[in-house]
Order: sequence, then C-alpha cells, then structure tokens
Amino acid sequence: MKLDWTHAPQGWNWAAQDEDGRWFWYGVKPVPGIGGGVWRAPSRAQAFARQDDPNPLWHETLLERPAQP
Repeated sequence: MKLDWTHAPQGWNWAAQDEDGRWFWYGVKPVPGIGGGVWRAPSRAQAFARQDDPNPLWHETLLERPAQP
C-alpha cells in the first residue's frame, strides 16, 4: 500500500496504520499504544488519512515521509 504524501499536512512526516485498517498522518513520531492495535501521538498531532482493510501487522506500518529529490 502506497500513501500519497501530497495529502499529508505540511510538515507532518509520519504515517501509520492501526490494526482496524485506519491510516493516520502524524506531526510527531507515534509510538505503539500500550494496549496494542493502535499508534499514539498527541491528538493535535494526528489526522485521519484513509481507511483500508484491517491489518494484523499494524505494528510494521510506521512510515516516514520520503525525502524530496
């Protein structure tokens, strides 16, 4: 799955998918939630990006914005 980083808020350099399939943009690097299944960051530093199928490997989805050429 490839995210379109042109939709990410300016300066938000992280994205990750929760176990339920929801992707979020992050303004700070998120960390896995204590209870599992979700990524956590301050609420003002996360924004919904898209919905995909549930992903049991959610903890492997953390992405950093690619460098601009």
